[in-house]
Amino acid sequence: MAFEDYKTKDTVTIVYTGDSKGKTSASLGLMVRALGNRWKVAYIQFIKYWGVSEHVFIRDIQSLYEDDLLFYKGGKGFYDAGELSEKGITEAQHKQAAKETYDTALECVTSGKYNLVICDEINNAVHDGLLSKKQLKQLITEKSDKTSLCLTGRNFPKELLDHVDIATEMTKIKHHFDDKYLANKGIDY
Repeated sequence: MAFEDYKTKDTVTIVYTGDSKGKTSASLGLMVRALGNRWKVAYIQFIKYWGVSEHVFIRDIQSLYEDDLLFYKGGKGFYDAGELSEKGITEAQHKQAAKETYDTALECVTSGKYNLVICDEINNAVHDGLLSKKQLKQLITEKSDKTSLCLTGRNFPKELLDHVDIATEMTKIKHHFDDKYLANKGIDY
């Protein structure tokens, strides 16, 4: 097939999923590429409420991009993750935080105001039962025709694959966490 035989799409839905690291990093790279293209971007983070490096970076660049970059940090931390789960936070609090974050995401994808909306860790929120598959499907199918969408996190529902354009599964070959090493600042968070 010759290059001129290919078509273009105005917007796409992208999924970064899988058990390995790199999903959030890939979405941050996508954010950088979109901002470099002078797009309006909404970066909405489910789950991660504690301080991670991307929060510092986004805070530092937000003044450069003003209204072209919205950052919303929702969620109450890890849910149903054994020792990693946040202590003292009830299931109801996790669900309420996920709902508020989802409502922000839905507003951003349906408004047509943003060229790209990134929902980091939303797949985890769905897998953990904080949000429903129906809500995730609504986010995908009701997005504005002016908006591309990126969904990250483990366990993207396979039955929704027909509704996305690009899906990448991060597959772990080796990770030092398996040898009882903690995550590295600047590399893993």
